[in-house]
Amino acid sequence: MITPPAPVLSPITSRAAWRGDQLSQGQDWVYELSAAQVAELEALGTRFMAENPDLRTVQAQDYPLVETAQACEEWRQEVEFGRGFVLVRGLRAELYSDALSCAIYYILGLHMGDPIRQNEMGDLLDHVYATSDKTMDDPTALSSKVRDKLVYHSDSSDIVALMCLRGAREGGLSCLVSGAEIYNEILRRRPDLAPLLFEPFHWDWRRQDHEAPADTYTSPIVSLKDGVFSMYAGSLYILTAQEYEGVPKLTDDQIEVLRLFDEITYEEGMAIEMDFRPGDIQWLSNYAALHARTTFWDWPEPQRKRHLLRLWLSSKGARPVVEGFGKNGVVQHRAAPRDGAAEHPDAHFDVRGMSVPRLIS
Repeated sequence: MITPPAPVLSPITSRAAWRGDQLSQGQDWVYELSAAQVAELEALGTRFMAENPDLRTVQAQDYPLVETAQACEEWRQEVEFGRGFVLVRGLRAELYSDALSCAIYYILGLHMGDPIRQNEMGDLLDHVYATSDKTMDDPTALSSKVRDKLVYHSDSSDIVALMCLRGAREGGLSCLVSGAEIYNEILRRRPDLAPLLFEPFHWDWRRQDHEAPADTYTSPIVSLKDGVFSMYAGSLYILTAQEYEGVPKLTDDQIEVLRLFDEITYEEGMAIEMDFRPGDIQWLSNYAALHARTTFWDWPEPQRKRHLLRLWLSSKGARPVVEGFGKNGVVQHRAAPRDGAAEHPDAHFDVRGMSVPRLIS
């Protein structure tokens, strides 16, 4: 792979460079739905349930927005080209069936981007629902199926969204940190190491998806294209990729820049924390902000356990990134499995089937 030349390095001054201690002083990152918008979304979700479309082929225009159309476009612009995230509040998830929540959420997802498959089973909606007491130092642990804290990382899509159905008994805060601000700090402290972020690293694919067709994929940590800064990060998967045969060993400078990256990420004041309420939807650019989660403790009853829905969306090329950035080269889009393979025998592509979490540990 030919490494593209690193651009002239200068700090990122867009709205994507923010500090959590400053953002948390206000609430302008929260969008409150109006009564008319809630009514529209509930009606569309009810129709979606009745018509039960194939999640692989249904289109946004099949369920057009009127009251919520302008707001949805504003969210998309904020996620793609603003600070990188928005929290939408006001849906009455505590009154809905989980399937109706899924229907409303999927409709909004279609208007925000194009859903992609989240695993080799073909799931277009996934569930963040603890089915295991494993911790993340167990190589078999799946981050969406455990209660353990999650370190800062990027997911596999352009946009990741989380909808809260039920919160935890305690803990489980969602934590975001600005990739651009981390980069700015690295540039201030170690400008000699910053160019390494533009070079490709090997990432552990197998640990992210046990059925992945290869052990690793490659991506740089930073993309700067057409003036748009993007970051794809998570040193855990770079470090665990070192365990595979044939993966080049990290240099001392690469190890140092990853160490510095993590040190800055966790410094006081860098992150913003939010506690999800039922019905909240967090829309997040994987290329603008890294996300993490604190440890949580569940209620003992299965029906009361912390339960989030997750969508991974392609932004349909709206955000310019360098070739081979993130997991763009290896994700499966929603229409069909990779390389003409047959659908997994346990695949579900209807909203009712997808509203029930799989008991994967």
